[in-house]
This record gives sequence, C-alpha cells and structure tokens, in this order.
Amino acid sequence: MVDLFDDAAREHAARIAPLAQRLRPRTLGELVGQQHVLADGSALRRAIEEDRAPSMILFGPPGVGKTTLARIVAERTGAAFEELSAVSARVDDVRAVIRRARDRLGGNAMRTILFIDEIHRFDKRQQDSVLHAVEEGVVTLIGATTENPYFEVNDALLSRCTVVELEPLTVEELLEVVARGAAELAARVPPEVAAEVARVAGGDARTALQTLELAWETARAAGVPATLEHVADAARKRPLRYDRAGDSHYDLASAFIKSMRGGDADAAVYYLAVMLEGGEDPRFIARRMIVLASEDVGNADPRALLVAVAAAHALEHVGLPEAQLNLAQAAVYLARAPKSNASATAIWRARQDVRREGAKPPPEMLRDAHYAGAAARGHGTGYVYPHDDPAGFAADHLPEELRGRTYYRPSGHGEEREEVQRGGDHDG
Repeated sequence: MVDLFDDAAREHAARIAPLAQRLRPRTLGELVGQQHVLADGSALRRAIEEDRAPSMILFGPPGVGKTTLARIVAERTGAAFEELSAVSARVDDVRAVIRRARDRLGGNAMRTILFIDEIHRFDKRQQDSVLHAVEEGVVTLIGATTENPYFEVNDALLSRCTVVELEPLTVEELLEVVARGAAELAARVPPEVAAEVARVAGGDARTALQTLELAWETARAAGVPATLEHVADAARKRPLRYDRAGDSHYDLASAFIKSMRGGDADAAVYYLAVMLEGGEDPRFIARRMIVLASEDVGNADPRALLVAVAAAHALEHVGLPEAQLNLAQAAVYLARAPKSNASATAIWRARQDVRREGAKPPPEMLRDAHYAGAAARGHGTGYVYPHDDPAGFAADHLPEELRGRTYYRPSGHGEEREEVQRGGDHDG
C-alpha cells in the first residue's frame, strides 16, 4: 500500500512540479549552453558519454546546469549514484556513503559516484572526510558550487578534481529554453515577450522558465495574451548575484578599479551601481577610490585625492542611499582625471632598493645637527638652505651610494606635464 501511495505521489508531483523541474534535461543533447566544455568531441563530453567521468567541481552561477549535468551523469553511468546536499549532510552521512561505496567496490567491483550539491558549504572537516575516498578511487566526486572553488574548497581536494566552470546562458540560448517552456505550457508567446523573458533572466535558465510560467499563468487567468507587462510583473527584480566575500566581490571591484584607471566613467558608475545594489560595504568602495587617486592619478591631478577623501568623509556623515551621489561623483572624477602612476612607482622602486640593499645612511649634510656635539661629528656640514640659496634645490639628497638614482619620473600628463617641461624627469 505504501508503494502504491508513493507511486501516486510521484505521478502527481511530476504533473504539478515547476516548469523548470519538468523540463530538466535528461541527456547531453537536451542540455542548452555550455558548449565551451561540452561541445561534440570535447574531452568532458566524451568522458561522460563513455561513462568515465572524472572527479570534478562544477562551478557557476545559479540556473546554468550544474545539478542537471550531475543528473545526466547519473542517467548514463553504470556506477551507483549517491547524492548529498552540503546544507544538511553531516560527516556521518559522508562516511556512510563511503562505507557503502567500499562494499560495492569490494563485493562486485561496482563504482560509486558521489554528488555533493553546494559543496562550498562543507567546512574543512567535512571536505577532509571525503578526500581520502576520492584519492583512493573509492568514489568519483562531483561537487556543485556557485562560489569560486579556489576560495571555498580545500587545496588538497581541489587538486584531485577537474574544475569545470559553467557560464551564464546567452540570450540566444535562453530563447531556446523559453521556446521549450512555451511548448510545454501549450502557450502562445509573442517573439517580443520571449525576448524580454530571456533578457530579464540574467543568464539563468531556471529564472527564465519561472518568469515565463508565472507571466503565462497571469495572462491566462485574465483571459488575455501574454504581454511585456506580464513579464515585468512576473520578473519584478532582475536576478543579482553578488557575494561580498567571494568571486563577485573581487571581480566587480577589479572591474570598477580598472574602469576608472582606463578613463571609462560610464563603466565605473555601472560597476559602482552593481556593488551598491549587491550590498557591498560602501566604505570598501571609498577606500579603493582613495588608493586609486594616488596610485593611478597621482600628481597629474592632485585634487583627485581630495575628491576621493571627501567622498569617504561624506559617506560617514550622510550614509546610504544619499552617499551614492558622493561616491558616483568621485568615481566619475577619478575616471575623467589625467592619469599618472609616477608617485606609486616611485615608492615601489624605492622600497625595492631598500629591501635589496638595506637602509643607507643619509649624507652628513642632512643629519640632525640640533644637539651639542653634532657639529663635531660632521652633522649638517655642507648643507645649503634652499630658501637662502637656490643651489639647495639642485643638491642630490640621496645617500652617497645611491646618488643619481631616480625614483619619481613625472608622466607628462595633467599637472605633471609642467614638471617634465621644467626638467623634473632627471632620468630622461
């Protein structure tokens, strides 16, 4: 009787399951996207088709096929397939799977594939519990994660797995997904509506199907065709993936900085908006702008540092959301400012010399001469006070062993242009 009810429950669940679940691909041929790793003849595709999938970490944003690919492996393999979710699994659960895998391997030489969803949620102890089984070949591990495995997975385990990075689906690929969804729903979806669903999905096939299903059901309930308004109502907010401690944090911060360095004010403001919408700490953003003001603008426009620091102060005084205006103003100013890294390279060169050659003593003329007996030691001898004699400006103040070295080399951009014209670049 229990089996009868279980079968009926599965039948009803399959009928009322969300569209994304009903359309989950069962074969590589049905899987949309990821041709960069699953094209015909590719190493990974052949390994899956020939039932010799390696231990691997599937890494990518939501809705790109990580779990689907693992289930396709499960459909094709002759091995036993065990599945755990890192959200709920304990070390004891992992050990139980490994124990069963050893029994299968020893009893009838049957392999075991262990799929761990959201493997980034496993702590070090949990990851270590599966490490030796992977190393010995007792299990083939397939882990799925939305977080960069190089940040979240132990190096020892990572070194025994192939990292497969899956990419967001393109709009063209999402249009194919939407077409399949429309066919499953027996829905007539105008091209402009399908295109809008694909656009707002953000590369996520699951989101595309959820948006399509809700938009169609809303339109059908009203007895009207699906429209762009129905899509807007169903989508509400475009998916935004941003992890303040992971990959998105570093990638977007890098893009933000490089856009300002490259003079692209529009891109700088865009990446600033993404970080703010994603909940990034605005003080982190302000700190990065202060650093960039000296590292990449420097004395080509000394006001850049004042603007960046003022934005940081404004942030502390008014907070968000109002301080977004101050941050945006500073980002635009920094992007549009003339660029020079002369000050930055000056300190980098000088510190490199100090690390390599040690700290050289300053020349006698520069040493402290204010105390009794200093003159007898030669301190201050030969020093020319520049305000009394301009020759003091021409003197080389470096230690004797470093005379003639040049650390600061004006770029010739912005206000440093005048310095070059005055002969400030002694190194030529």
